Amino acid sequence: MLWLLLLHFAAAVVSPLLCRAMGRNVFWGLAAVPGISFAWLIAQGSKVIDGRAVSETYEWVPSIGLSLDFRITSLQWILALLVTGVGTLVLIYCASYFKRDDKSLWRFSAVFTMFAGAMLGLVLSDNLLLMYVFWELTTVFSYLLVGHNPVRSANRRAAMQALLVTTFGGLAMLAGIVAIGQQSSYRISELLADPPPASMLTTAGVILMLVGALTKSAQIPFHFWLPGAMAAPTPVSAYLHAAAMVKAGIYLVALLAPIFADVPGWRWITIGLGGLTMLVGGWRALRQKDIKLLLAYGTVSQLGFLTAIAGIGTYAAGLAAVTLVVSHALFKSALFLSVGVIDRQTGTRDLTKLTGLARRMPVLCVGATLAAASMAGLPPLVGFVAKEASLTGVEESGVLGQGGQIALLAVIVVGSALTVAYSARFVWGAFASKPGVPEVELTRPRAAFVASPLILATASLVAGFAGSWLTTLITPYAATMPGETPPTLGLWHGFTLGLGLSAIAIATGFALFFARSRVARVQGRVPALVDGERTYNLFMRGLDRAAVEATALTQRGSLPIYVATIMIVVVAFPGAVALSEVAGVSVRLWDSPVQAAIGLLVIVAAFVAVRSLNRLQAVILVGATGLGTALLFLIHGAPDLALTQIVVETVSLVIFVLVLRQLPSRFRPQRLAVGRYVRLAVAVAVGVAVVAISLVTTSARVAEPVSTGIPDAAYDFGYGKNVVNVILVDVRAWDTFGEVAVLVVAATGIASLIFVRTRNTDLTRIERGPASDETSRAWLVGVRNLRPERRSVIFEVVTRLVFHAMIALSLYLLFVGHNLPGGGFAGGLVAGIALLVRYLAGGRYELDAAAPVDAGLVLGLGLFIAAATAIAPAFFGGDVFQSYVFEFWMPIWGDVKLVTTLFFDIGVYLIVVGLMLDIGRSLGSGIDRQIEEATEGAR
Repeated sequence: MLWLLLLHFAAAVVSPLLCRAMGRNVFWGLAAVPGISFAWLIAQGSKVIDGRAVSETYEWVPSIGLSLDFRITSLQWILALLVTGVGTLVLIYCASYFKRDDKSLWRFSAVFTMFAGAMLGLVLSDNLLLMYVFWELTTVFSYLLVGHNPVRSANRRAAMQALLVTTFGGLAMLAGIVAIGQQSSYRISELLADPPPASMLTTAGVILMLVGALTKSAQIPFHFWLPGAMAAPTPVSAYLHAAAMVKAGIYLVALLAPIFADVPGWRWITIGLGGLTMLVGGWRALRQKDIKLLLAYGTVSQLGFLTAIAGIGTYAAGLAAVTLVVSHALFKSALFLSVGVIDRQTGTRDLTKLTGLARRMPVLCVGATLAAASMAGLPPLVGFVAKEASLTGVEESGVLGQGGQIALLAVIVVGSALTVAYSARFVWGAFASKPGVPEVELTRPRAAFVASPLILATASLVAGFAGSWLTTLITPYAATMPGETPPTLGLWHGFTLGLGLSAIAIATGFALFFARSRVARVQGRVPALVDGERTYNLFMRGLDRAAVEATALTQRGSLPIYVATIMIVVVAFPGAVALSEVAGVSVRLWDSPVQAAIGLLVIVAAFVAVRSLNRLQAVILVGATGLGTALLFLIHGAPDLALTQIVVETVSLVIFVLVLRQLPSRFRPQRLAVGRYVRLAVAVAVGVAVVAISLVTTSARVAEPVSTGIPDAAYDFGYGKNVVNVILVDVRAWDTFGEVAVLVVAATGIASLIFVRTRNTDLTRIERGPASDETSRAWLVGVRNLRPERRSVIFEVVTRLVFHAMIALSLYLLFVGHNLPGGGFAGGLVAGIALLVRYLAGGRYELDAAAPVDAGLVLGLGLFIAAATAIAPAFFGGDVFQSYVFEFWMPIWGDVKLVTTLFFDIGVYLIVVGLMLDIGRSLGSGIDRQIEEATEGAR
């Protein structure tokens, strides 16, 4: 199953490239991806129908029990077939829906295919945490698809609204997942077999998971985001908001109903909110003139129906709920796709302007009418079968009580009547001939454009006669819930209560349709039953206002206040606790008198730096404290830390010096006012607190440290003798990768943060300088562009002597880092210092001559190499970031032992070099240009 998901994401990655060559025909190729998944799922049908599960497990993070678990049983199989089958038809439909010259197809095709893969992963996941990952992926991809046209404010607003609402529900669901998983198991199959015991925590976890399901499936009070999302292209509406994404919430309710239906509050929430949503959605659908918006509110209504039935938690209700899911996916996707054809061929979706389309597009009219009849629950469509099964499920459920049964049956009858009314309104509005309405200009649709909605509508008709087959498919899921075995799904069960209620609903619905003028007048006088969007807008405005007030109160723009607040909190809480425990700590002042001498020098340097009024002097003294710390590392037997500290201090000193060119040479003298005494007191208190925390934490060890076994483990499992480097690039490679990614972000933002410009301006461009035959053959060509007073012969000579040695040293540190002090980070810093030396000696032209490459390219290449090294083992059956050692013989070198972590270190090396190059071009070359421009302006 994992390969199906990888196939989707791989197709999404290559689709932008294919779009350039194939245009909109790329959708034909992309349709093969869910098509292959559909065919594979069909091949697993015999196992699933027999009650056997198809499962796969891939270990991911075994230490915390996290793995990639996939499992197919009856419920997952049916949902996966809908996701892949409808997805295939929608992608085929896209090949005709979009214009040939649409410039955004590359983005749409990639995101849509990734969404299809994420939805398939959600359905197939057998791990709650993995399911949550796919759950949130569908949210993100839905946001991108709804906001497909970012120029239109309606798209941006609808996308953000959907994102905020569903993300809120997703976060609540995550809390519920943790509450349930910690009590039982995160593996869904194990959870269903052994649910957690009844408790307040279990109830809270279940309710939180329901919040996620209700937001995803647009239940009241979260229903308003779905109609707003109709701003998306019609294929998005047909797939995400009819057949896929909104079904995720229904799927979660159906998945958990067998074990949690009896949890306090479950049925009140699912049945109560579901029933109310069904009525509100149906009532609002009757008011719409836009046929797409009419279907959107109809979807809200149908989702409420689905939630109410799925939440009952009995055998008959489970059978009916899955049948409703199947019928709704078929008829609603067919209707949305039909609306897309009408919109594309006529240019309007306003039912008051559409007339005579039944005569002009008869094939589409037949397909849409079949789908609308299924939505209305008319025989012999599958919608009728599902509605009959639902009425029977409510009638035979003994868990609701007589009053609850009557109330829910009444809600279903009223909701079904509204469904019949807006279904008839849709068919009449889209296809009927209306007296006095001029015919709109129409372009005949291609057969391929009409094929997908026609296939889905035909499937609704065929499924109506396949009740026995559907019963066989759904029974393995329904049988997991209590209750008597319901009748087989079918079109005829005799004269039953359900049949009578259906007849009443159908008759009432047609009566409402024929009296639509009176109904419209009544609706005009009755306010909206539940205006969730207005509540949402009021809440967001209030939140924005509160944020502004809070920001004005707490963010005063004073860096000293921000830092002091943080420091005071440190002193008041962890510092106070540490001070209360420090009396019982025994202290050994030093291991060697040399440490005391170095420590004294560090203290003196820090004190003098605070008292210094010269900025350069203060910077040098601060650097001296860092170099003193490096000496302490070295004495303690940590050469790696000492080496890194030394090069970091060197780089910091150079950066400070570069920045100081734009600052006054001296600090402004200040009187010892009250504010300075306060800052002094805070600084002393922080120092005392940090010392206390360090003493207490280092003396609190009660067990043998894990570090005692690290040297042997580093050599046995990390294939290296340098413990520090093995830890960085092997044991905690995930952390290191995250840190270098942060470096990339920092490098990307340096120029914009300092100069308020983008990377593509002249700030970071490579400058060659004036060229000549003489300079092209010379070394340190940049010095010829410097003014005489800026040149230093001594510095130029030193640069000629040390530059190549520094580059060689950086490469040496890179390659020996796994066994000796060094590594990619230290080597990259040394190479960066070498480049800065070239800049200091020859100016900005010399820097670009030394490294004639864009810093962003170096950064990107380094990140790519690091990421490739991380995931490469997974393609050969290994784990992410797993290390391998290769031993071979080479001429001259002899025996060679190559560890794959070297390539990860190379990526780190390039990232650091790119960062240093970016710093040199921004803080160095950029400030040079500013100084030159200011000088020329003064002249």
